[in-house]
Amino acid sequence: MCNDYEQHITWKAYCEAMQSIALNIPTRQGELDLPHADHIRITDPAPIVVPTGNPAEVELQQMRWSWPAPNGKPVFNFRSEGRRFGDSLRCVIPASAFFEFTGERSPKIRHRFTLRGAPFMGIAGLWKPGTGNERARFTMLTTEPGPDIAPYHGRQIAVLRPEDWAAWLWLTRPEGELLRPLPAGSLSVGA
Repeated sequence: MCNDYEQHITWKAYCEAMQSIALNIPTRQGELDLPHADHIRITDPAPIVVPTGNPAEVELQQMRWSWPAPNGKPVFNFRSEGRRFGDSLRCVIPASAFFEFTGERSPKIRHRFTLRGAPFMGIAGLWKPGTGNERARFTMLTTEPGPDIAPYHGRQIAVLRPEDWAAWLWLTRPEGELLRPLPAGSLSVGA
């Protein structure tokens, strides 16, 4: 399951994508709100996209990836099938790529997945506000594996094309249309 992704989205590409899908960005935000990282792993802080409360406006917020479960294990991936998210705090996790690993022993083989035809992707997620000294946190939603992921893993994260970001954030389309594997050939894989 995805426990590592990268963020190499330029501020310019992010702004262009937001403009193309008619989402506004607060003028107070800039390049420092979208830091680059070769590897973002469980419990690392990372930027996520959330609605601001103003119509068609989103902002980047830094949150930690995963929240603690009652059993003490981090919830970094959350199964989406059969669930409704209308009352949930939804987010989009911007990523230039995500990684899956194969092999029985370390070192496992790392596979890097990117979205074909787009400079970056979004991952459907949920977030929880911080309490006390705890920072706000997010988790990624998962689906059954699509044809591009199935040879590498038995589950996959819910990848969103940029044109689906607003639909997920404001849930203007059914969850089942958004939280599903992409068609064959949507993801490129490399080392």
